[in-house]
Amino acid sequence: RARFMVEKAEQQKKAAIISAKSDSKAAELIVNSLATAGDGLIELRKLEAAEDIAYQLSSRNITYLPAGQSVLLQLSQ
Repeated sequence: RARFMVEKAEQQKKAAIISAKSDSKAAELIVNSLATAGDGLIELRKLEAAEDIAYQLSSRNITYLPAGQSVLLQLSQ
């Protein structure tokens, strides 16, 4: 049983090393892409996020009021 635990720990160690190497490579690729392409990718992601937010807000039956306005209609009493 102790040998199994040691082998399991060694496998977890190897998996952590492989994961760290792949994360490092991914970060390196992103940095290189941004260096060559500029901020176009970031702007594209911002536009995609804005489009998604707009879609989610428009698909609900919710009305947003300006700040400081507590009711939709000011009715006289």
